[in-house]
Amino acid sequence: MKKSIMVWAASAVLYLGVVIAGYSVYASMNPKADEHTDHTAATVQEEEAVDNQSNHDSHGSHGAAAPSEITRTVSYVNGEIIIELKDKNNHAPELEVSHEKNMHLIVVSSDLQEYHHLHPEKKSAGVYQTKVNLADNSYKVFVDIKPKGLNYSVEPIELHVGNIPHEHGGNDLVADMEFTKTINGQTVELTTRSFEVNKEITLNFNVKDAKPDRYLGALGHVVILDEGGEKYIHVHPVADDKTVFGTQFAKPGIYKLWAEFKFGGQVNVYPFVIEVKK
Repeated sequence: MKKSIMVWAASAVLYLGVVIAGYSVYASMNPKADEHTDHTAATVQEEEAVDNQSNHDSHGSHGAAAPSEITRTVSYVNGEIIIELKDKNNHAPELEVSHEKNMHLIVVSSDLQEYHHLHPEKKSAGVYQTKVNLADNSYKVFVDIKPKGLNYSVEPIELHVGNIPHEHGGNDLVADMEFTKTINGQTVELTTRSFEVNKEITLNFNVKDAKPDRYLGALGHVVILDEGGEKYIHVHPVADDKTVFGTQFAKPGIYKLWAEFKFGGQVNVYPFVIEVKK
């Protein structure tokens, strides 16, 4: 009887050793399921972030995942807008040329009625200036640049001109029912009628058998702002010979866009108000 118990105990110890050894081999070949799941989720999130950033950048909104490394100061003195740029080390950043210019400056009144697309010239290190006649009002200014080797995102800067109340009303934008506009005798129609959130949108402009002149390296430019004048999108044609633009909207709501085309040496700006739906 005693011998049987000893044999049974020895067998149990041997069996336990085999189980532990087998599990160790299995664990080394197969990481924990929860660790594998977490790694997969992180990888998917990283890939989605890369894809979203790629799409964002391709739409000309100059979004950046990292904080902007450029500080901007905008002032208006004696009919001139003055922009001062500094990097994180308080140095003047070097700017890349984008569509034939170092800087595209978009100035829009807070009610989104007045619109200017300007190209300030460099006056000294980090200082750019341009002349423009602005009425007393509150404006949103967008400094559209590509600093070399630095993160940058285009964000609105408040600019107050003249004696105006600090608290001013918003805008009364209503989506257009008519998508054909005539400026300086040249008619342009926005033939796109459906605008949905989180979908690739093709903005197709019919220039009525006319052919626009090339303007800043393209057949046209489109600037888009949301109703609050916070979200900025700047897009260019999808091809060199077409007045077709591709973009995407992250949120539903009312947006205003300005389509710029050059005919006979004159740049016409065609405003449209659209509604992006879920």
